[in-house]
Amino acid sequence: MNHNSYHVFFTNLANPLKIGIILELRKGDKNVTELVKELKVEQSKLSHALISLKKCNIVDVKKRGKQRFYSLSKDTIVPMMDLIDKHAHTHCKSKCIFKEK
Repeated sequence: MNHNSYHVFFTNLANPLKIGIILELRKGDKNVTELVKELKVEQSKLSHALISLKKCNIVDVKKRGKQRFYSLSKDTIVPMMDLIDKHAHTHCKSKCIFKEK
C-alpha cells in the first residue's frame, strides 16, 4: 500500500462533514434526505461527501425503490470505529484536547 492511500483515507476521516455522515450512519441506514435533515447541510455538499466516502468503501449504498440508502461498511469501518472508541476510552480520556458530548 502506498502513502497516498493513507492520505486519502485519513483525509476522509478528518473532514467534519464526513465525520458527521459517519456518525449518523452509525445510528442506522439513511437516505440523502434524512442525512440532509440531520446534518443541516446542502444536498449538493452532502452528495459530494458521500461520493468520496463511497469511493473509499467507507460507506455502502443500496437502492430501495427510487431511493438510495447509505450505511457504514460493516466489514471494516464499523469494527474500526469500535476499536477507536475502545482506544479513546482507555488512552485518551484526560490526555486529549477534545471533549465528549
